[in-house]
Amino acid sequence: MSLLWDQHTCLPLDLDADVAELERYAPLERGFVSVNVGYSPHSYEFSTGLLRAFRSGVAASDRLALAATVDDVEAITAAGRMAVAFDLEDSGPLGGDLGAVQEYWDLGVRTMLPSYNHANRAGSGCLDADDGGLTPWGRDLVAEMNRVGMVPDGSHCSVRTSLGLCDASTRPVVYSHSCMRGVWDHPRNITDDQARAAAETGGVVGITGVGIFLGPNTPTLEAMTRHLEYAVELVGIEHVGVSSDFSFDHEEFVVEIAASPELYDESYTRWGPIQWMPPETFVTLGAHLAGRGWPDTDIAAVLGRNFMRVARESWSAAAG
Repeated sequence: MSLLWDQHTCLPLDLDADVAELERYAPLERGFVSVNVGYSPHSYEFSTGLLRAFRSGVAASDRLALAATVDDVEAITAAGRMAVAFDLEDSGPLGGDLGAVQEYWDLGVRTMLPSYNHANRAGSGCLDADDGGLTPWGRDLVAEMNRVGMVPDGSHCSVRTSLGLCDASTRPVVYSHSCMRGVWDHPRNITDDQARAAAETGGVVGITGVGIFLGPNTPTLEAMTRHLEYAVELVGIEHVGVSSDFSFDHEEFVVEIAASPELYDESYTRWGPIQWMPPETFVTLGAHLAGRGWPDTDIAAVLGRNFMRVARESWSAAAG
C-alpha cells in the first residue's frame, strides 16, 4: 500500500489534548502526519509547551512514533506505526527571535508558514486588503529555515508573500494545505502563478479536505479530486500532494471563527459551519483515485512520495 503523507492536521491546541485521536488514521498501513502546534495568537511559551506535551503523548503511544528524519518515517511506517512530526501555521510563535527556528526544529517542527491570514513581521496574509509581500525580516526567516532544514510553507499567506517566499528560498517551498483558486474562488486558495512558483522550487501543492476551500462547503473525495486533477494538469504529477487539514476539535473551532473576526472574514462563514473531511474518508482517497483510472505510480506520488521527496531534500540540511 502507498504511503499516505498528511502534511497538515490539527489536534486541539490544548496541553491536555489526546494525541490518540491521530489513531483515527488507523486503516493506513503506512502513514505520516504533520500536527500543527500553534498559529498567530500563540506565544513562544505556549507553542513550545504544547510541543512537549504532544511529544510526550506520541512517545507513550503504541501506534504512533516521533519522526526526526525521513529514514525515521520509513522505519516507523515499515513497522506498521504512524510517523508524526509537527508544523507551525505562523511565525508569531517565534516571539520575533530567528534563533527560535533552531529550537523548534529540535522539538520536531519541520514546516512553518510566515503569516496566517493577516500581516505580521514576516509578510502579509491571504485575507489582507493590502498585500505588502514578504518583508526583509521574512527573507531572513526563510534563510534561517533553509539553514536548519525547515520547509517554508505558503498556505494562508498573501499572493505576493508566497511568491516572495519562493523567490527567497534555496530549497523547496510547499503549500501544505491549499486548494486551487482556478477550481473554486476562495481567498484561501492559491492562484496558478503561486502553484507554478512553488513547483519551480521543487515544491509541492497539498490539496486539502476542508469543505469551504474545495467548493461551497463540499468536503467530498469528488471535490478533492477536481482540485488534484487541476493541479496535476497545471504543474505536473511530481508537484502535487495532499493534506487533511482536519480539525479534531472542529465544533470548538467553528465557535472560535465566529468569535474572531480579526482572524477570519465572512469567506469562512458564508456557507454555514465549516465541514471537514474526516480521517476515515481521507484514508480512502487512494482507492477513489484508482477507481477514476489513475495509474498506481501517480497515486503513490500524490499520496506521499512527493512530500517525502521534499522532506528528504530539506530536512537533510540539518545534517549538512
